[in-house]
Amino acid sequence: MLGLEVENQGDQNYKSCIFEHMKHLVAPSVLAADFGNLQRDIEMVNASKADWFHVDIMDGVFVPNISFGFPVIDALAKHATKPLDVHLMIVEPDRYLEQFKKAGAATITVHYEACTHLHRTIQAIKDLGCIAGVALNPHTPVSVLEDIIENVDMVLLMSVNPGFGGQKFIENTYRKIRALKNMGTGRNDNLLIEIDGGVNSQNASLLLNAGANVLVAGNFVFTAEEPLQVISGLKETQVNLIQA
Repeated sequence: MLGLEVENQGDQNYKSCIFEHMKHLVAPSVLAADFGNLQRDIEMVNASKADWFHVDIMDGVFVPNISFGFPVIDALAKHATKPLDVHLMIVEPDRYLEQFKKAGAATITVHYEACTHLHRTIQAIKDLGCIAGVALNPHTPVSVLEDIIENVDMVLLMSVNPGFGGQKFIENTYRKIRALKNMGTGRNDNLLIEIDGGVNSQNASLLLNAGANVLVAGNFVFTAEEPLQVISGLKETQVNLIQA
């Protein structure tokens, strides 16, 4: 896994290894892959410099779209040689945590907006041995995580409205990244900050400079003529001195 020998993917040692060995992570979003040639696209990501497969699960209730279920995840896990970063855009995610773990999830991210007892949900994910993430919709302020920031491994900031790919990036995301980074400083210094939606070569360095360290990219990768080069470009993006 990421070339590192780590038994428990959800513990601090694993996160420390990420920061020690890698400047940031890139996670191509399978939702944008060609499902008529899914194995081909999986093998492309396997051969790339990407770190994770980002897997969006949509139920048609929490978001106005349905993506795919466990049979597709099982097939993905069978062929993927990199960890599955599972993003649950569903209601009542607690009902399915163990099943997603068994299907191959290395990280499980639930939405703040979908969890009545978020602390308990995060602990349940950690107890399964997975990296535990919380996602926030564009309208949700990062301040809602003030009392749980020490407990989460990762925060996913939606930089588009969830449910569909190919949307325009929401510029307010930069401010939210900086606020989240400030919140975690001294309280959760190894916090992973993941950005999902509209990530491309034009904004990648700005996102990293603001404090993000996991970039999800869907259409930008899978519609490219040379997706391997696109992934490599995202991975090699340098943090610059421009303030987002």
